[in-house]
Amino acid sequence: MWVYEKKLQYPVRVSKCDPRMARYLAEQYGGADGELAAALRYLNQRYTIPSKVIGLLTDIGTEEFAHLEMIATMIYKLTKDATPQQLEAAGLGPHYVSHDSALFYNNASGVPFTAAYIQAKGDPLADLYEDIAAEEKARATYQWLIDMTDDVDLQDSLKFLREREIVHALRFKEAVEIIKEDRDQKKVY
Repeated sequence: MWVYEKKLQYPVRVSKCDPRMARYLAEQYGGADGELAAALRYLNQRYTIPSKVIGLLTDIGTEEFAHLEMIATMIYKLTKDATPQQLEAAGLGPHYVSHDSALFYNNASGVPFTAAYIQAKGDPLADLYEDIAAEEKARATYQWLIDMTDDVDLQDSLKFLREREIVHALRFKEAVEIIKEDRDQKKVY
């Protein structure tokens, strides 16, 4: 079912150790509008979506896992040379005490990931509109993350992720139209 190519979807480079930025990136790792929540949401919703758009949810949900891997790589690279004092100064002291340098699914404020982030109503249109909103929120967050760093290498990877969120939102909008068109067709049995 899976073909794993041992490379990231897009290269991740960082210019310097920056635990502060790593903390902010945790929002996209384990936050409500982050990559893990999106991947799980889309892969879960495909069980109650019309067959015409199941593939879309599968494809985008899988790609969100690739984005999660990119965010994890960014966080790792931004913190790998940080001292405990630098981590503490960046607000990551509690994380360091509990997890050392291991990644943990939490948001930028340190709140752990919860399944409450995963929306699924069972109504195709409601779920797709939720997905569009999720992608737009992620796009906005990526823009704010880009604004928070002067690391042009990191900005490059974040811009790639921001653009993918735009593409995903557009694809979900197309799926809404497919569902509406199918719903409005006269059914003859």
